[in-house]
Amino acid sequence: QVRLVESGGGLVQPGGSLRLSCAASGSFFSLNTMGWYRQAPEKERELVARITPGGSINYQDSVKGRFFISRDNAKNTAYLQMNNLKPEDTAVYYCKAEQFGGSRYYWGQGTQVTVSS
Repeated sequence: QVRLVESGGGLVQPGGSLRLSCAASGSFFSLNTMGWYRQAPEKERELVARITPGGSINYQDSVKGRFFISRDNAKNTAYLQMNNLKPEDTAVYYCKAEQFGGSRYYWGQGTQVTVSS
């Protein structure tokens, strides 16, 4: 069982930055693929960024060059650094941990990010 707790969301002006954190409980964090997803009102949840245990990373096209995912296995924590935020980035951001090739996965409770002037 893995418990995920996100933090770092909030209200920011366009062009601003936020860093989201996802703290994971349980063992073997270093073996988990960690992902950040987001869901805007009346839209489907979508992948934002994902990092494998080996450090391979992929991003949604709309955030490339602005968002950066990382992980600190010693702290059992994944991060999402978000720069140059835009109003269309407004959403609830969720952390996801995947195990066993994705056959087992866990979600955090989500953290709200609002980009508005």
